[in-house]
Amino acid sequence: MDWLSMPPLTALRAFAALAGTGSASAAGDALNVSHAAISQQVKTLEAHMGVSLVDRTGRTLRLTDAGRSLADSLSAGFGSIARTIDALTGADADRPLQISTTPGFAAQWLMPRLLDFRNRHPDVDVMINPTPDRVPLEPGGIDIAIRHGLGHWPGVEAECLFVSPLVVVAAPSLVAGRAITKPADLLDLPWVQEYGTSESTDWLRRKGLASVRIGGMTQVPGNLLLEGVRQGQGVSLTVRQWVEDDIAAGRLCLLFEEPEDTAYYIVTAPGPPRQKAKAFIGWLRRQAAETALVN
Repeated sequence: MDWLSMPPLTALRAFAALAGTGSASAAGDALNVSHAAISQQVKTLEAHMGVSLVDRTGRTLRLTDAGRSLADSLSAGFGSIARTIDALTGADADRPLQISTTPGFAAQWLMPRLLDFRNRHPDVDVMINPTPDRVPLEPGGIDIAIRHGLGHWPGVEAECLFVSPLVVVAAPSLVAGRAITKPADLLDLPWVQEYGTSESTDWLRRKGLASVRIGGMTQVPGNLLLEGVRQGQGVSLTVRQWVEDDIAAGRLCLLFEEPEDTAYYIVTAPGPPRQKAKAFIGWLRRQAAETALVN
């Protein structure tokens, strides 16, 4: 590495704080300097690199494409440094393990298994944050996120936990007497969707039906979604694993199934996780493997 060509560390730190907080004043508070000092450091960085990092044409702070790219790299780099220092100094030893995941995953998969982790690691305090929001992985915050999708998220490391095809289901009482052979046959039916997500809406849009849907859309917390579907309150797109027993028992009808290209992923920040997170990741892998063997 050519250290002499690198920008000053103070300028990089000021820009990272600016990008992370969204304003020069907040960045100055975070670094205990004035907002003018933050602005000057960012200008110094831009001059050193010969590129514009901040769009100053509007009233609100906006990063340029180059600025967003650099901000992502600095967030990953400084985050990795902070985690390594905490691990080496033991600063994070007593901090609870923080897990972020959707309410649906927490209710249907994680919570029924969590007692096993507690029995194996009774000394580890665990905090579960069930939210549909994509929570950032930052030092001192969320250690592990469990996300659903294709695994392509910038600035993080993603490991497939298990493949999870999506299915469209409804209660027999809701679709009784209907010939459902194509997605358009569902247009006049009500839908139920996990609050804060858009999976059902996105599925309808991919089928070209979002703008012509007649039935209403009800959004509920993820832990209540399946009960609402079982009661006949609406059609829903959900993970097949969550409803396999319902389909086998006849409580729900399988209407459509998507290709197996989506999965749940263990998502962590770049760099080695702390010991508590390593233990939880290993436990997640074992649980997924045991579930696959049973199925």
